[in-house]
Parts: sequence; C-alpha cells; structure tokens
Amino acid sequence: MKVGIIGYGSMGKMLLWKFSESGMFEREDLYVANRTSEKLVETKDIACSVSNLEVAKNADIVFVCVRPADMKEVLSEIETVLNRDTLLVTLNGSITFEMIKRIVDLKTAKVIPSLTAEINQSQTIVCYNEKVTNEDKEKLVSLLALFGEVIELPEKEVGMGSELVSCMPGFIAAIFDVICSSAEKHTDIPHGQVINMVLKTMCATGELMLARDMSFDETVARVATKGGITEEGTKIIYKHFPECMDELFYKTLDKRKVTALKTEESFEKE
Repeated sequence: MKVGIIGYGSMGKMLLWKFSESGMFEREDLYVANRTSEKLVETKDIACSVSNLEVAKNADIVFVCVRPADMKEVLSEIETVLNRDTLLVTLNGSITFEMIKRIVDLKTAKVIPSLTAEINQSQTIVCYNEKVTNEDKEKLVSLLALFGEVIELPEKEVGMGSELVSCMPGFIAAIFDVICSSAEKHTDIPHGQVINMVLKTMCATGELMLARDMSFDETVARVATKGGITEEGTKIIYKHFPECMDELFYKTLDKRKVTALKTEESFEKE
C-alpha cells in the first residue's frame, strides 16, 4: 500500500510522521507534496517529496490536507491522474461529498483527527461516500488506528462529532484555565502547582470513570455527599454552566454552517 499526503501543515505533518514511525512503510511507499517545498527538507529520509500530480498518480490512498479555500484548486489539478481505485481522503468537515463529487467522482472519505493523536490517543472521526468498499474502510482504519480509536459517523453528524473530539481539547483547556485562574484568587499555592493538581485530577477522574464504567451522576454522587462542601460546588455548576455550554455549541455549530456556506460558494465559482 502506497500512501500520499498533499499539504504539509500541522495535520499533514502529523499523518506523515505517524505513518513513518509505525514501521509499516518504506520510504518509497510514502509520498508528500507541499506548496512550499522548503518545508519538506525534513522529510527527505522518510518520504518521497514530489508534486501534487505525482502523489495522486502513485498513491493508493491520497490524504488532501489543505485549507477549504484551496481544496477545489487541488482537486481540479489532480482529478485527471487519480486512478478509479484510489481512495481520496479529505481532512475538512466543511467540504461535503456532494461538493467533491462535482470535481472528483471517486471513492472518498472524510477524516477528522484530534490533537491527542500526538500521544496516540486520538478519537478520529471518519465517514465515507457510497463508493467506498469494506476493503477500503479496513485499509483506512488500519492507518488511523496507528494514533488512536476510529469512530465512524454519518456525514450529517461529522460537525457535532468534531466538536466532541477534535475541538474538545481546546474547550477543555479553556474551561480548566478558567477554573485554575479562579482558584488562584483564593490561595497562595503556586500557579504551576495549581495547574498540575487540577490536570492530574482531571485525567485520573476520566480514567476512573472509564475503568469503572461510571456515569457523571455516579461520580458526582461519590464525591458530593449530602450537605457537604462538594455538593455546594456542584449545585453552582449545574445552575450556571449549562447556559454557557448551550451558547458554546450554538456559536460553534453556527460558525461551522457559515464556513460550509463559504466553502460551497468557492466550489461554485468557475
């Protein structure tokens, strides 16, 4: 199996190095292309640095890791050399299969990795168009599983799936940044130690809940004894935090719709 990557930004770079480090590929089995070729100097020992056309012509699976605004141009460039058996993979949820089909009517998948892929704990969202076979799915999943769990969703759920796994590290970091900042107003414990205490407790709580199959309600009940200190805190969270999260998802999903409309317009232009 030969794998190609078009676009050596943060996602393209992550994919290429994960594939290389897996030991599944020889250098001649990996192809990479980027608009700025100087960026590919660091890849010379692990992949073949080629043009977009050469990636599309030689790879069995082609990952297109470019901005939505550049997607139409790239697809239009490579569509004449893509083999009908090639699996085309895009890494942007705003670009629908219907848009892609206007230019390239081939087997296509959409993949949304998470930042946690860096430590091989990504929950990677994937969906497929109707042309993708079970064999294609198995090959793609075998690659994505190199850096975590793979979750298949229908295309219409990719947006919320992205919010829950791809955007969530940012949301969680922001939430706990606020928690730590608030805590520091009431303590002389050093900044770094506050963060360390909260992060380790957060990670351990998640591991405990997964290991014991505990629900959120059960976890709260285990800590928030009747009339106790924790109960006072959880009451505040349940009273005020839902409104914040409702607004968050309203804003992010609305932004996703706006982005999708702009992308749609770019595909309609000649």
